[in-house]
Amino acid sequence: MSADVRSLGKVAVLMGGRSAEREISLLSGQGVLQALRGRGVDAHAFDPAQRPLFDLKAEGFSRCFIALHGRFGEDGTVQGALELMGLPYTGSGVMASSLAIDKVMTKRLWLSEGLPTPRYVLLRKGAYIAAQVAAVLADLGLPLIVKPAREGSSIGLTKVTQEAQMQEALERAAAFDADVLCEQFIAGEELTCPVLGSGDQAKALPLIRIVAPQGNYDYHNKYFTDEVKYLVPCGLPPNEQQAISAIVLAAYRSLGCRGWARADVMIDAATRQPHLLEMNTSPGMTSHSLVPMSALAAGMSYEELCLAVLVSASLDHGEDLR
Repeated sequence: MSADVRSLGKVAVLMGGRSAEREISLLSGQGVLQALRGRGVDAHAFDPAQRPLFDLKAEGFSRCFIALHGRFGEDGTVQGALELMGLPYTGSGVMASSLAIDKVMTKRLWLSEGLPTPRYVLLRKGAYIAAQVAAVLADLGLPLIVKPAREGSSIGLTKVTQEAQMQEALERAAAFDADVLCEQFIAGEELTCPVLGSGDQAKALPLIRIVAPQGNYDYHNKYFTDEVKYLVPCGLPPNEQQAISAIVLAAYRSLGCRGWARADVMIDAATRQPHLLEMNTSPGMTSHSLVPMSALAAGMSYEELCLAVLVSASLDHGEDLR
């Protein structure tokens, strides 16, 4: 393995950045950095919020592990810059990244492919007027979910249970994105399913069932408490697990994802129908994160996971332009 590690060259772990998820990205990045160094990789921290991205080229980096989350890291912008520099990077390419960060575009694509996702209404900037809000409530009913169209980690998300909460929920979401997604609430089990690999070689890792206090799997509970229960094995019947994994792989491939990602899924308690919520193309790698937990259940350590993802680094067109 040492020869393989040397062939990876000088590696930048991109972390921090300018998104609302900067704090989590720094935690993910530090974990990845230590894991790669533990495997003998010549890995270095690099925060694009503190230095120009094009320093990567000047300083002789040969590939990048993207541990950035949210905008300016998970949305195709950094991926595009790395493509221009010819520096292979982990995770999905420009188009898949930009599609997946946009929950509405993701839904449109999945629906066109016949994949199940909750019903939704998009309210664009300036459209949060009473008549349109009333139409959303009439269409989706209560409870419903209100969230920014392009954020992660449950930032700006509200579960609306009463009509009187709508305006505050819209304002909260709009503070992060002028486009606000209003989504049908699916009552049932919440699961996540990581994927490793690309194309026909992509494989679903074990499902994790998430049991949060009062069903509230919010930003705080995701990262800063130990009150959430993560069940892996998830405890669902094998046929349901297989069906969910198949839907997640189809969703991953339809977006053109590569390397790795993580899909969030809700199962309707009444119908047992799974519904795709979103695809995370730069998943968290903190001590509370789900991909390492699932990988461990499949027999892969945190260090092994980081190294496998790094080895998969590539460019959209498979060319090194240096």
